[in-house]
Amino acid sequence: MEHRRRGLRRAWQWLGAHTLLDRGRELELLHRAMGFATLALVTLAPLLIVVAAADPLVRGGFASWLADGMGVSGQSARVLTDIVSPPRNVIGTTGVWSGILLAVFGVSFAGSVQNAYERIWHLAPGPWHRVWRQVTWLVVLIAYLYQEVQTRNAVHGNLRIGLSALSGVLFFWWGQRFLLGAQVRWRTLLPGAIATITGLAGLRAFSYLVFTPLIVTNALSYGTVGIVLVVESWLIGVGFVVYGGALFGRWFCDHHWMAGSEGHLSHRARRRPS
Repeated sequence: MEHRRRGLRRAWQWLGAHTLLDRGRELELLHRAMGFATLALVTLAPLLIVVAAADPLVRGGFASWLADGMGVSGQSARVLTDIVSPPRNVIGTTGVWSGILLAVFGVSFAGSVQNAYERIWHLAPGPWHRVWRQVTWLVVLIAYLYQEVQTRNAVHGNLRIGLSALSGVLFFWWGQRFLLGAQVRWRTLLPGAIATITGLAGLRAFSYLVFTPLIVTNALSYGTVGIVLVVESWLIGVGFVVYGGALFGRWFCDHHWMAGSEGHLSHRARRRPS
């Protein structure tokens, strides 16, 4: 029995799961996920509503983007569309200053994601004038979400799953590298990108099984507020996966791929004075 305990203890230490849990507490993962959901709903969603309303292909607007991301369909998707869809004249009523404010709010969302990545990799915050990285990341994020929605009707089955997985890995792989100012090696960031997409796939399956019936139930019981609560809960899950995937990638490299955090840094980061 004692031999088994020592074996389990050595296996636990080799796995390093306790380190992953400690890093999650240090990052305040759940708290950051809730902040991610709040910022996404308050700052990113209005920008996506305007962008989706300007879609020349007219595929249902922001509600179709949201339903596709959550993986809901049928009556739940229709309920979501009826409640979330903005007025048809949203583009005409959005002035220049309103558009600028929406863009600024979206950049603040990108800044929060950048800050979380910097905390995960223990890097100093980037200077304020690098806000262009946040703007570029935000534009690519919108393009990524747009192509995800557009391929829903153009591509089906395993082909769409493969295309979605590939584009997702590429986006989150590039996104970390870009927001971190190329201070972390490409190969070091790949496990986190794969973990993020794997987690999002699991969240999509969970959403299909749990949130699909819950949307209809909450719509009947609580109306619009009930739908917003479901969407906010899903966004918390997205934030948890996005940050947790990057954190898992860092932990995996530390314990099972590379020795020492110094091996993660690029030559550009090493040349910078501390």
